[in-house]
Amino acid sequence: MAPKVAIVFYSMYGHIQKLAEAEKEGLKKAGIEADLFQVPETLPEEVLAKMHAPPKSDIPLIDAKTLEQYDAFLIGIPTRYGNFPAQWKAFWDTTGAQWAAGGYWGKYAGIFVSTGTPGGGQESTVVSALSTLTHHGIIYVPLGYKTAFGQLANLSEVRGGSPWGAGTFSGADGSRQPSPLELEVATIHGESFGNAVSKMDPKPPMEGELQRRERKNKTMEQRIPQLKNLKQTKRQRRSRDHVDCLPSAQYYKHML
Repeated sequence: MAPKVAIVFYSMYGHIQKLAEAEKEGLKKAGIEADLFQVPETLPEEVLAKMHAPPKSDIPLIDAKTLEQYDAFLIGIPTRYGNFPAQWKAFWDTTGAQWAAGGYWGKYAGIFVSTGTPGGGQESTVVSALSTLTHHGIIYVPLGYKTAFGQLANLSEVRGGSPWGAGTFSGADGSRQPSPLELEVATIHGESFGNAVSKMDPKPPMEGELQRRERKNKTMEQRIPQLKNLKQTKRQRRSRDHVDCLPSAQYYKHML
C-alpha cells in the first residue's frame, strides 16, 4: 500500500507553488498520488495588497489535525532570513497537541525552498527547519546526489536547489520564476522522496504521554461500574454470612 503524502507549502508570489506542483508530478512517477495544501495566511488583505501579492489559489488550507493523517510530507518554504516565514511558524505553533501526543512521530519529511539570491538560504532554511522536525520526531529525507547529480552539478546556468532539497531563486524583487532546470530538480526530488518513503514499513506511532493518560482514564471509566458492582456483591455476601452466623431460634430454645 502506497504511503499517504501531503505537499504543504506557503507561497506569496507563486514560486513555491510551482515547485510544489513539480514535486507532485515526481511523486506521481513514483506511484503516489499526493495532496496539495497551503499554510494559512497571517497577513491582512490591505498589507498583501501593498506588497502586490496576487490572489491565493483554491488549494485547500492545512491544519494540524489533517496533517496527522499523512505518512509523509514535502514542505515548501520561502525563506525569511534563512528560516521559516511567519506563516509557517504560526502553523507549527498550532501543533502543540500533536507534539505532546506524538502525532507526527516517525513520519517522514522532505523540504524544498525559494530564496531571493544564491546566498539567501538555500541550505540554511532547511537546516533551520530541522529543529522543528526533530522536536516532533519527524524523520528528514534529503534529496542527496544519487538521482540528481547531473542537475545539481550543472554550472552552465543559475539554478536553485541542493542535496538538501529542490529550490529556486526568485530574485530580490520576486520577478524571476522557477527555471526548467529548477522544476526538473523538483520533479526528481518528488520522485526520489516517493521511492524512499515507499520502502518504509508504516508502523503505528509510539504512544505519547497524552495518549497514555487518555487510555488510562478510559480504562478507569470502564472499570468504575465493575468496581461498584464488585463492592456491592461483597457487601451483600458479608451481610448474608453475618445472618448465617446468628444462632437460630431452635438453638435458643434448647438453651432455655
